Amino acid sequence: MHRRVNITLPEDTLRLIDRAVDQGNRSRFIDEAVRHFVHTQTRAQLRKLLKEGAQRHAARDRALAEEWFPLDEEAWQKHAR
Repeated sequence: MHRRVNITLPEDTLRLIDRAVDQGNRSRFIDEAVRHFVHTQTRAQLRKLLKEGAQRHAARDRALAEEWFPLDEEAWQKHAR
């Protein structure tokens, strides 16, 4: 389903769109551009948050891994036999 909306764009932006698409395809181009922008921004934001969290908790995570390593190693040795 499509819905008609009125938007205002700067002349420079409109010229860029017109150079990128055939006449009559502005709506499809804008739709695809908006979807791409939202998709990539969402992924970029998630990636940023994950990286920040990993950096913030790196020392804690490393300490936990070191604490549990002997038990993990023991369990692995028993399983390998």
